[in-house]
Amino acid sequence: MPVNFESYKNIVEELKAKNVTLVAVSKTKPAEEILELYNSGQRDFGENYVQELIDKYEQLHKDIRWHFIGHLQSNKVKYIAPFVFLIHGVDSKKLLTEINKQAEKCNRVIDCLLQIHIAKEETKFGLDENELHELLAANYSNYQNIRVCGLMGMASFTDDMEKVRNEFRFLKSLFDKYSTLPMVNGQWSVLSMGMSADYKIAIEEGSNMVRIGSLLFGKRV
Repeated sequence: MPVNFESYKNIVEELKAKNVTLVAVSKTKPAEEILELYNSGQRDFGENYVQELIDKYEQLHKDIRWHFIGHLQSNKVKYIAPFVFLIHGVDSKKLLTEINKQAEKCNRVIDCLLQIHIAKEETKFGLDENELHELLAANYSNYQNIRVCGLMGMASFTDDMEKVRNEFRFLKSLFDKYSTLPMVNGQWSVLSMGMSADYKIAIEEGSNMVRIGSLLFGKRV
């Protein structure tokens, strides 16, 4: 299915007016379709799988800002550390430690978001509030190669938009609550929530980064 340029243009205009960053979710989509959006000015793209991200990085322009938005295993960090722009799904100190280790090897500082479990499905990854508090309270004095920039979350997969709104509202409350604490070498500036079906609600509830795929590239097979 070809890229929906009319939808892309409308979304870009909408988000620009609200100062919200668009991450075009390009997982499972060929490099040719990514290039079409790139040529229209899009630079932020999101991928869920490490090998697919590596393949696309090698094929495409090096000024693309690659966001890893899937569940990242610690033993695969080393493969994307040389080039990844932002890792959205950090849900443990173990993973933060590995990102810092691999970033140091690459002489880079990698930006990260802490993933919060806000949905009711058990299959969703992420921290609860107690785990978030413990993670932020840990000693990171030796972590010089990561920046924790904010939070990410995924709402429940449901037609109940009031439920979705409440989940986003809860995540925004955590974002505000912990924004006054010192972060790990970073500024608490990014709240990544909202996808194709619910990004408008997410923005109403305070999101400043949305991850949109199917509205741009069509439904995945």
